[in-house]
Amino acid sequence: MKYSELKEKSVGELNSLLKISRERLRDLRFKVASKQLKNIRKIREEKKLIARILTLFKEKPQEINKDKSPQSGVSSAEKVRSDSKEKSKEKK
Repeated sequence: MKYSELKEKSVGELNSLLKISRERLRDLRFKVASKQLKNIRKIREEKKLIARILTLFKEKPQEINKDKSPQSGVSSAEKVRSDSKEKSKEKK
């Protein structure tokens, strides 16, 4: 997906797209490990899509801050970052 297409999406849509992309990346890695996937370039494409989404979150902090949930006071981008930090800690 192109960066210009991602810019048009809302924060909620980007969050769901990010979650789906991370799941796809995980599945692709498992397929490579079990030698079921021949086109490993798909992994690179998914990683780039994830990077584009995360870059969008960093570029537009004012829009993300508008979408803060009143209960927790934490924006969706901060939740995404904390989730990725927790996952990286689990891997170590």
